[in-house]
Amino acid sequence: MAKVSETTLEINLAALKHNFEFLKSKLQNNTLFLAVVKAFAYGSDAAVIAHFLQKMKVDYFAVAYINEGVALRKAGIKTPILVLHPQLNNLSLAIEHCLEPSLYTLKIMQEFERLTIQQHQKHYPVHIKFNTGLNRLGFEANELDLILKQLSKTKTLRVKSVFSHLAASEDLEEKDFTLGQIDRYKNLSTKFIQGLGYPVIRHLCNTSGVLNYPEAHFDMVRCGIGLFGYGNAHKDAQNFRPIAALKSIISQIHSVNKGESVGYNRGFISPLGSEIATIPIGHADGIGRHFGHGVGVVSICGKKAPIVGNVCMDMIMVDVSGIDCKEGDEVVLFGPEFSAESAAEVANTISYELITGISQRVKREILTK
Repeated sequence: MAKVSETTLEINLAALKHNFEFLKSKLQNNTLFLAVVKAFAYGSDAAVIAHFLQKMKVDYFAVAYINEGVALRKAGIKTPILVLHPQLNNLSLAIEHCLEPSLYTLKIMQEFERLTIQQHQKHYPVHIKFNTGLNRLGFEANELDLILKQLSKTKTLRVKSVFSHLAASEDLEEKDFTLGQIDRYKNLSTKFIQGLGYPVIRHLCNTSGVLNYPEAHFDMVRCGIGLFGYGNAHKDAQNFRPIAALKSIISQIHSVNKGESVGYNRGFISPLGSEIATIPIGHADGIGRHFGHGVGVVSICGKKAPIVGNVCMDMIMVDVSGIDCKEGDEVVLFGPEFSAESAAEVANTISYELITGISQRVKREILTK
């Protein structure tokens, strides 16, 4: 594999294929697969990822917001797209671009129905979300009859699925709580479908749910982080291949004497004298300031170099004392051998925050093997 010559996020589609096939192997043949590609496909490249998975015959995509779905449609994605958190201000765009909204409050249901009537829609596909314990979005159980009454009056809406979201599917110490959620969802969805009078897709499991609760796969599963190479528990990591590697280069190396400082606010004072390498990536690219002051590390020539001083907007400085390196050498911030999960853990955060925070100004390079 060629070395990078600038800050680059490498995206490996062979790893994506492996992760997709591994997750599919955990399902029954008739279980549908929804790929979550919100947040620029977890910081990678939403259009590239969606096109690849569309060719792999994924059944559904999900995004968080309507504008994310619009971008996928403009990129040529034809597969159904569920919008998990639509907002009132741009619901009309969902209709314009054939996006399927999750309806999670009576207010958003009524407003979307009003727009479908206004635009002469018939049986427009929507998804009903219930809150079963995450307490984030969704109708409450005591609103079931109200929702059914509202839906019974309309000819413009057609429910495509009823779903909820597990709160702690990765934490087996919370198994009792999760089993309680599964039971609540099963009962709610059964009553909802009976009241509705026609069959709809049921889905509850995220990546961890797929792995830990096969009894809750229902008709479809929703996978996000697993597709991109990470489980939510260490025991699952061996089964996934991270699809992204963030790399850069050494721009310059300074010899810093004992007592001299490095970076803004003299964030690092060399105790004995140091070799300091400057790397062209900073907090504007997703390497947060919490990685400074020796918390974060990068890999250079197979050796770890700590980030020293304060992370700058466009640069970090690392201590390469004792590492045989030179200007132009490749720097790995995370990748298959030095995972984003490990890099994030040292800064008391999670892989999600690190990978989704990579700025779109960082060059993306697509690898196929």
